[in-house]
Amino acid sequence: MSKDSLTTGRFGSYGGMFVPELLIQPLKEVAEAFERFKKDKQAQAELQRLLLTFAGRPTPLYHARTLSDELGFQLYLKREDLLHGGAHKTNNTLGQGLLAQFMGKRKLIAETGAGQHGVAVAMIGALLNMPVTVFMGERDIKRQQPNVKRMQLFGADVVSVTGGSKTLKDAINEALRYYVAHSTETFYVFGTAAGPHPYPTIVRQFQEVIGREARRQILEQTNRLPKKVIACVGGGSNAIGIFSGFLADSEVELIGVEPAGGAPLNYGQPAILHGALSYALQDRHGNISESESIAAGLDYPGVGPEHSALKDAARAEYVTVTDAAALSAFHQLCTKEGIIPALESSHALAHAVSLKGKLKKTDLVIVNLSGRGDKDIDQLPPLTTHP
Repeated sequence: MSKDSLTTGRFGSYGGMFVPELLIQPLKEVAEAFERFKKDKQAQAELQRLLLTFAGRPTPLYHARTLSDELGFQLYLKREDLLHGGAHKTNNTLGQGLLAQFMGKRKLIAETGAGQHGVAVAMIGALLNMPVTVFMGERDIKRQQPNVKRMQLFGADVVSVTGGSKTLKDAINEALRYYVAHSTETFYVFGTAAGPHPYPTIVRQFQEVIGREARRQILEQTNRLPKKVIACVGGGSNAIGIFSGFLADSEVELIGVEPAGGAPLNYGQPAILHGALSYALQDRHGNISESESIAAGLDYPGVGPEHSALKDAARAEYVTVTDAAALSAFHQLCTKEGIIPALESSHALAHAVSLKGKLKKTDLVIVNLSGRGDKDIDQLPPLTTHP
C-alpha cells in the first residue's frame, strides 16, 4: 500500500474522493480519525483482543488432501468461513465499529449484497450497543433470507432498496444518500475495498490480517511460499486482504476471480463509481451497466481501486468463472472435503479446479475460502448429477 493511498486515496491513477460537497468533510473526518485510531495503543489493543476472543482469529490454513490428490497439486484453504459470522467481513466491521466508537458516533449504517457484511455489521452493533440500519437490494433480500433473519436477530433494521437493479450497487447508492443527511451522528461501515477515500485504505488495513496469517501459516506448514494465491473478486476486500501478505513476493502469482456475468476488470473500462475512479462495467454510452452473478456478493459492476492498479501493473491476474463452474466447485468441496463454501468463494475454488493437469504435484496453491455457504443453500438449483 503506497503512501499516496494513505494521504490522497490514490492507488496509481485510481481511487480518489469523487463525492458531493456535503460528503467531503465527513469523509475527511473519518480519514483523520482513522490515522489517530491506528496510533492509539488502547484502541489497537481492544481490536486485537476482540479479533482473538470474539471473532476467533487466527483462522486455520487447511490442507485439502482429498482434493489435492484429485487435482494433482497441493491445495490449501484459508478458512475465513470459520470466522465468527461466517465470513471475512467480521475483520472489517469489527475494526470500523471500534473506529466509529472512537469517533463518538452513535449509529452504524451499512450496505450489503450477499448479506454477510450486513450480518457482520449487525453483529458488531449488538456487541458495541449501537443501533444498525442495513440497506439491501430487494432482489438480494429475496435470495439471501437466512442472512436477513440473522441481521434482524441481532437487532438491525433492514431497509429494502427497490430502485435500479435492486442489488448491491443500488444499496450503496441508498446508503450514501442516507449518510449525506445523517453524518453527524452516523458512521457508514463500508463493506468492501471500494468507494471513496478513505474506505479502500481502511478496509484493506482491516483485512490485511488474512494475508499476514496465510503467509505465516504456509511457511510454518511447508517451509515454502505458494505458487498461486487465488481469491474471488466483487468489490475486492477478501482478495486484497490475502494478496497483501504476498505482494512483496514476486514469485507468488496473485489471481483474482470475477463472475463471468459481471467482470469489470476483464470487460470494463475506468470510470467513476461510488466516489472513486476504478474499472467498471459500462454500456456504449458510458453509463454503468448491470452485473449478473449467482453469487450476490459478486453482483457488482465495479471493483476496488487497488485491484485496478494491480491489474495495470500486471502484479495480479484477473480471470472469470461461470455460474456453472462455481456451482460444480461448490458441490465438489461439499462432497470431497465436507466443507460448504459460499458461492462467492466457490468462484475462486472453481479456478483452482481448472488448474488440474497444469501444475506439478509439489506446487502449493492457496484459495481464500472467504465465507461459508449456509446462506446460499435455498437458492441452489436441483442437483441432478453428483460431481
